[in-house]
Amino acid sequence: MKVPASLSNPLRPAILAAAGSQGLERAITNAPVTRRIVDRFVSGETREQAIAAATGLLGSGRAVSIDFLGEDTTDLVTARATVQEYLELIAELPHDNHDVEVSVKLSALGRGLGPGGDEIAAANARIVCAAAEAAGIWVTVDAEDHTTTDSTLAIVRALRLDFPWLGVVLQAYLRRTARDCLELRDAGSRVRLCKGAYNEPTSVAFRNKQEVDASYRHCLEVLFAGHGYPMVASHDPAMIAAVDTLRGERHLDEYEHQMLYGIRGGEQRRLVDAGRRVRVYVPYGTKWYGYFMRRLAERPSNLRFFLRSVVTDD
Repeated sequence: MKVPASLSNPLRPAILAAAGSQGLERAITNAPVTRRIVDRFVSGETREQAIAAATGLLGSGRAVSIDFLGEDTTDLVTARATVQEYLELIAELPHDNHDVEVSVKLSALGRGLGPGGDEIAAANARIVCAAAEAAGIWVTVDAEDHTTTDSTLAIVRALRLDFPWLGVVLQAYLRRTARDCLELRDAGSRVRLCKGAYNEPTSVAFRNKQEVDASYRHCLEVLFAGHGYPMVASHDPAMIAAVDTLRGERHLDEYEHQMLYGIRGGEQRRLVDAGRRVRVYVPYGTKWYGYFMRRLAERPSNLRFFLRSVVTDD
């Protein structure tokens, strides 16, 4: 299914408006067609559904990163409830298996709770990391908008003193990211590189597709020249192909590809069959509407992948 490239920018305002409209949320949520589409890209509303989806992916030779949907927590009770959900999720996942990971957003753990938000989020993330380490699984801290990057990296660096395996996400469309890659490519450092998913100003981010692609390739080069563990989070065939020229003498277990649940399942399986490590980002929770709509709005080129996948699964 071919989706016109012109969809990439003009739809952004409309998608953002839809994401914030309770009336549209009720209408879209109750539409059978919408629900069927969302079911392709969100594993479910419950922990049990997410674990079932993850189990199927693990059985196919893929790894998983499970995300409990939610962000921008505005009260301590919700932040604590989010931590508890992650603890129960970790307890029920397969243990001693780095094919299994959880992804967390610091805003979901309380970063926005006033002047002490960073300390609250860091303490909550420490609880999640300690439980994950005891279970033998990994944690990666998700990226959010550019105003949080310094806070995120500071918290990750502090946590890595006790949890050196902790992963972090960098966004290639930010002008600073090549420098961050250089500073975070030490031995054992797990860095998930994505293109970027927020509506950032040109003062801090590349907005032109060609510039973003060039930055992504450059950041890959920086990471692959280091001694860390690059996680190539992209569905873009050109970025996937670029990895082949960067592998050099690296062993297959020293990097991995990452893709979203429900996107390019055929390509995920092809990479696995070729001996590549592939991790699938598996979201779940009752807040799927906001996640789904923001995903389209944050990087509207994803719309082509979503719509194409509905009919082709390539």
